[in-house]
Amino acid sequence: MTIAITGASGQLGRLTIDELLTAGTPADQIVAIVRNPAKVTDLAERGVVVRQADYNEPAAWPTALQGVDQLLLISISGPGASTAHRNVTDAAVQVQVGRIAYTSIVNADWSSHPLAPEHWKTEQLVAASGIPYVIFRNAWYHEVYTYRLPDYLTNGEVVSATGEGRISGAARADFAAATAAVLLSEDTESKTYEFGGNPSFTLAELAHEISAVTGKTIKHRDVTAEELTAELEAAGVHPMLIEFGAAGDISISKGEMETDSDALVRLIGRAPITLAETIRQAL
Repeated sequence: MTIAITGASGQLGRLTIDELLTAGTPADQIVAIVRNPAKVTDLAERGVVVRQADYNEPAAWPTALQGVDQLLLISISGPGASTAHRNVTDAAVQVQVGRIAYTSIVNADWSSHPLAPEHWKTEQLVAASGIPYVIFRNAWYHEVYTYRLPDYLTNGEVVSATGEGRISGAARADFAAATAAVLLSEDTESKTYEFGGNPSFTLAELAHEISAVTGKTIKHRDVTAEELTAELEAAGVHPMLIEFGAAGDISISKGEMETDSDALVRLIGRAPITLAETIRQAL
């Protein structure tokens, strides 16, 4: 069974390929599809098949997907993402890929999160393709926050407009493990998984965990969306990121980054990586 992974040079793509190889999938049955093959020479050296294609250039995709039984379409973000994803799904239909798996966002069908509309459009494209499919609705990776550890430690605070909103976050490696488990399963029924970690956490709890791991007191300062926008503007942040940051925090404050699904924990078959462990790894 040949499994293709788009965006294979990215972190989730690489981790998923590692999981497939660890599970015994022959390297020559894994296809890493990337925009720049030079970024995955290490995968090629391990025997993984490398093919070139760009989400925004439809002509390359039929060749890139030739002979593929399962396709993991790792999403891109931002305006027009669903149009780029359509280039991939159209080619999958053309060459008769056996199944499409797509990485979406948790609660995509009703969330007000600014990333949700493009994900929901893509989910509908995938479902309308006529190809059996799997949708992975991922909550935030722990790493969405741990990459900002230098700022948190410098400023002594985590600033957000998330209120008491909880986040069903998990380590990126756990999302990859659950994704690989589904790709390798014999279940061919079309379905949607809500993927999130357990326990969930607030950003006040994130600040507490950073304090516990580092020994430095980090506080959570909760502000309004308007106050957050003003602070980001004063810091010279790009306007698009300002809009995303405020709207994303409002969504979290409404509980839209939380899920009670146990699918991720059940599929990885082990205890999930804790937030504290991810913080320690990032440090």
